[in-house]
Amino acid sequence: MIRPTRTWRTAATLAAAALVLSACGTDSETTNEGGGAGDGETSAAPEGDGTLTIGTLLPETGDLAFLGPPEFAGVDLAVQEINEAGGVLDADVEQSRADSGDGTPNIAPGETDKLLSANSDVIVGAASSSVSLSVIDKIVGAGVVQISPANTSTAFDTYDDNGLYFRTAPSDVLQGAVMGNMALSDGSQNTAIMARQDSYGEALANQVEQVITDQGGTIAAKELYDANAATFSAEVSALAASQPDAIVLIAFNETTKIIPELIKNGIGPKDVQIYFTDGNCADYSKDFQRGVLEGIKCTYPGAELTGDFRERLLSVNPDLTEFTYGPESYDAVIIAALAAIAAESDNGVAISKELVEVTVGGEKCDNFADCKQMLEDGQDIDYDGVSGPIDFGETGSPTAATIGIFEYLPNNTFENLDYITGQI
Repeated sequence: MIRPTRTWRTAATLAAAALVLSACGTDSETTNEGGGAGDGETSAAPEGDGTLTIGTLLPETGDLAFLGPPEFAGVDLAVQEINEAGGVLDADVEQSRADSGDGTPNIAPGETDKLLSANSDVIVGAASSSVSLSVIDKIVGAGVVQISPANTSTAFDTYDDNGLYFRTAPSDVLQGAVMGNMALSDGSQNTAIMARQDSYGEALANQVEQVITDQGGTIAAKELYDANAATFSAEVSALAASQPDAIVLIAFNETTKIIPELIKNGIGPKDVQIYFTDGNCADYSKDFQRGVLEGIKCTYPGAELTGDFRERLLSVNPDLTEFTYGPESYDAVIIAALAAIAAESDNGVAISKELVEVTVGGEKCDNFADCKQMLEDGQDIDYDGVSGPIDFGETGSPTAATIGIFEYLPNNTFENLDYITGQI
């Protein structure tokens, strides 16, 4: 049963927000061939051609491919509704689609070139923080806006992006605070953390550790691992030796290999409380025998998915079974379109200068048609999306967000327990 949404702000959240944010990547590299943002200068942006073109750099292959269908559906739905409402600047919005993969191998730079060649003004993606870090210089160096629906690494809060990178998913400052507080409130006093050694895993692991230790809890062990390793037995053995009463597993699809190792070492879901995060909060009904994951809890960013929006997503892709980051993808496109209208241009740099303005401080509106009419009437707007209030801050990230808490059922799928809203 879904409990009511509640506003939640704790000293731990504020303490976590005050941490110095460091940049790191899935690979040791956070730059990319041909990029230009690192020197603080943006290449001259191409002049608007009168057609807003949305490029999508989202996962069709790799460990995060389960996120691709809802994200593509969110983009498709937004474009459909925008064009039904008359488009942008008296023209239909167009799309160009590419596969981001998951960084192994890193196909994203080549796919990004395709999107730039198609005159994309805004690129929605990537889902993986490390993949975005591998192409961000290339995108912003071309004067194109990048809006990720799923990047949560704190690395982006300090990245030199020339004001062209945005995200509709919140920084992991909030998810880390929710996860740490949940473990403590569940009674854990000796929590182990096992995380991918990349920009996503390390940053989130650090946030969870900070929140737990600030409130008197103990980190039994923190093991970072190479996601491409053949086995994870050494890391799991180290966790078992620390005798944790809970484990936070920050992973992608390698979860299917790690869980059997945990069980073999006597620290599986039946032995200690285990927590997943957004990277591995997925449907495992085809991966494990019934009951294996029962009782595991997980978190991922995003407000409660309304029945109406779920049906609208299903109208563009009836085969959807996952909806994670679909709302954030939809909002990314709607906001870009509204910013183009406000700027009276489909030029990427011009759009970037209006993205914050259309999400804060004006008259509230919650759908493209109404927001468009308000802009054309000369009103200042504040778009609240299907993923939440958004309210971009000066770093291009949401300043308030909602984190969902879920629990796994005997069929190895999950149901919602709560939604927690907080400031970042």
